Amino acid sequence: MPKGTIRRLLDRGFGFIKTEDGTDVFFHRNDLEGVEFNSLSEGQEVEFEKGQGRDGRPAAVKVRLTETQASDDGGDDQGGGEDQGGGEDEVQA
Repeated sequence: MPKGTIRRLLDRGFGFIKTEDGTDVFFHRNDLEGVEFNSLSEGQEVEFEKGQGRDGRPAAVKVRLTETQASDDGGDDQGGGEDQGGGEDEVQA
């Protein structure tokens, strides 16, 4: 499965991935799997399948964060916040 890095995100719900061979490929928010468009950031590593956009041009489909990115992002956002909040409540109570 091809991999790349999110090069650019546009507010209209699409962006571009810089592939490992240096070319840019378009992707649309409807082609994301397991991640919301608003949670993406430029520079994240993704994997995808090659497909076609509505206009027939090449596009990335079934776009998802690589396993490393998904576990790093999920762990930082979910684990840290819950641990800090729970600990503070117990100490103050």
